[in-house]
Amino acid sequence: MNELVDDIFASCKQDLEKTYLHQQNEYLVIRAGRANPHILDKVMVEYYGVMTPIVQMGTVTVSEARILNINIWDVSQIKNVEKAISQADIGITPTNDGKTIRLVFPTLTEERRKEIVKTVKKICEDTKVAMRNIRRDALDMLKDLKKDSSISEDEFATAEKEVQKLIDKYTALADKESSLKEEEVMKV
Repeated sequence: MNELVDDIFASCKQDLEKTYLHQQNEYLVIRAGRANPHILDKVMVEYYGVMTPIVQMGTVTVSEARILNINIWDVSQIKNVEKAISQADIGITPTNDGKTIRLVFPTLTEERRKEIVKTVKKICEDTKVAMRNIRRDALDMLKDLKKDSSISEDEFATAEKEVQKLIDKYTALADKESSLKEEEVMKV
């Protein structure tokens, strides 16, 4: 195939991979009734005037299935970390014993599980929309090449099918990831 077409494929595949990884990272943050350290990934604490992620201020461990322990290295910052977790709106109230902050994950009600599944589906749909936008951009670039006579009609048709195969592959991956997360959330 044409070198320009190969560049478009490479760009398309890279963008699809990024979109898929973004979906996976979004799913890591969703809690499913079990303690998950990734729920704190986006929580930032003001630490000597600089916004710092909690994971850079101490160790985060899962002590039991539903309890997350955070051992802050600088004990003077426990109140700030506790405040940041409370303000992060993750739905869990932190408690501390002076050295360790504990997050106890409550068991999820059926209603809450269904709300989380809706969020999971929305993330999946947003991922698919992003993938369709990537397809549109790739096809627009291919049409421009065809218009400039850089590629023939046959090359365009072949490239268009290849882009669609790529999109179908990543859409299937996104759907599979979504169904796995839904299953995890609904499991009691």
